[in-house]
Amino acid sequence: MTEPHPVIPAATVVDITADRLAEQAGRLLAGGARLALVAAHHDTGTDPGAAAIRIVYLFTAGPPDQRTELHLRTRPDQPTVPSLAALSFPAGRFEREMHDLYGVQPENHPLPRRLVRHPHWPHGWHPMRADAGPRPPLAASEAFPFVTVQGPGVYEIPVGPVHAGLIEPGHFRFSVVGETILKLKARLWYVHKGIEKLFEGQPADQPVGLAERISGDSAVGHALAYSLAVEDALRWPVPPRAQLARAAVLELERLHNHVADIGAICNDVGYGIAHSHAQRIRETLLRLNHATTGHRLLRGAVFPGGARLHTVPDPTTIRTIAADIGEVVDIALRHTVVRDRLTGTAVLTQRQAADIGALGYVARASGLPTDARRAHPHTVLDALTIPVHTSGDVLARFLIRVEEIQASTAILTDLLTAIGPGTITSHPRPAVDRPACGVGIVEGWRGTITHRVEVQPDGTLTRAKIVDPSFFNWPALPVALADTIVPDFPLTNKSFNLSYAGNDL
Repeated sequence: MTEPHPVIPAATVVDITADRLAEQAGRLLAGGARLALVAAHHDTGTDPGAAAIRIVYLFTAGPPDQRTELHLRTRPDQPTVPSLAALSFPAGRFEREMHDLYGVQPENHPLPRRLVRHPHWPHGWHPMRADAGPRPPLAASEAFPFVTVQGPGVYEIPVGPVHAGLIEPGHFRFSVVGETILKLKARLWYVHKGIEKLFEGQPADQPVGLAERISGDSAVGHALAYSLAVEDALRWPVPPRAQLARAAVLELERLHNHVADIGAICNDVGYGIAHSHAQRIRETLLRLNHATTGHRLLRGAVFPGGARLHTVPDPTTIRTIAADIGEVVDIALRHTVVRDRLTGTAVLTQRQAADIGALGYVARASGLPTDARRAHPHTVLDALTIPVHTSGDVLARFLIRVEEIQASTAILTDLLTAIGPGTITSHPRPAVDRPACGVGIVEGWRGTITHRVEVQPDGTLTRAKIVDPSFFNWPALPVALADTIVPDFPLTNKSFNLSYAGNDL
């Protein structure tokens, strides 16, 4: 049976100067830590000398759970930081994001062009700064600098940003010879919503509904990461039974999304009957979600200080559903065309996944056993197993989902007997006598979700930094597609199944 939840350690905070940033970051990376987020803050105050753009670099490692923050202050009139892009690929992308939203210039960055801001965004306007003001009129759009591949027989295929069906917007530019993809460039950030700005000024215990809507299919993952961050900042204890309920709904979220992906991957190789049955099974799970929490996507179950369940599913029901999807998978993988299309398609090697910083099932399919449930546990899960494959192809990403369904079923079987319906909470919210910060780390169904918040003594948020695993995993898609064929793009894209909304906040 699951033991009481562990104590989440506070981050070690180190104030650092620009000339020592690379050395300290390099030491942490060499020691096995990963760069989980980079957050800029526009600090203002009554004293003009205290104004600064403060950069927070969060490095995490585990087990055991370790968190280290490097804080670097720079002038708000000319904010610059030494680029860490040579040490960490994700660092280079975080730096480009900071430049777009805060005007922080990464010195000696190898690819300094815009990341978040599209060409029609006004020059010199950085919307996350405290002095940004209203948005100026949109500028004339500029051409996006795609790399052009030239040679005999090479041509381009543009796809999107508007797609058929309900898919979110993203532009893909294929350079192709025959059917073989030589290079793919993805252009995202068509759905920038300013979510991090919307958190500012909110009471820390209230905007969990906003967190649930960061990426709609990851409502529990983001709500839990946000809640853990607030609880970390306020040193807010949560009843062990609430932590168990949170872990249970997180696994329910993993189940319905993995079932949907299994069906969609089969559909993209023309095996529609498997997709139909997967949709049938997912609908059963969504109805179970509604009975459990009052919402088909499990909203309302997790909030700062506690958890709420309307009912508790019967473990036998979960095992029956898992056996149902297992039968569909067995039939699909015995079909020679299905297995042939999945095997060896769009390989992401272990080295590529590590260099890019891939997370979740993308990383585990390429041989990296990364999982926040083990590295940063908020509840001890005795039944936790972490499946890992090494082939890095579509088949591996498919099988990881299949095996994670089995693992989630085991976890739920263990958890559901220890929890009951109702609201479990430790309200009221604790008071703080000084500004505080906190970090929440959760293994969402796509991978590790990280939230970092800063809270004033009156309980209001001054900053919320959000990192969905899709921010890390989107760059891996073009790498995996190199030397594949154009017809394999939909299949590969579904095997990654990355969130546009979670990437573009």
